[in-house]
Amino acid sequence: MDHPNYSEGRITIDPAVCNGKPTLRGKRITVQTVLGYLSEGDSADEILAQYPSLDAEDIRACLRFATEVMSQRYDLAKVA
Repeated sequence: MDHPNYSEGRITIDPAVCNGKPTLRGKRITVQTVLGYLSEGDSADEILAQYPSLDAEDIRACLRFATEVMSQRYDLAKVA
């Protein structure tokens, strides 16, 4: 079964991996984890030291993915 992938296959979504959250190349490292480190001020080099199976292009792919997600239009529904 094919699963969605983005950024030339660097970002994958598989319901059987990390509860379907977007991950890097099917590893158990989520885009959310990488973005969280970046948002706290960690550098790409610090993240790569923590996760040696990643490379710099993986981090750029996370940023591109987040940009793509945020470029979508969202309608908020009021909940009672």
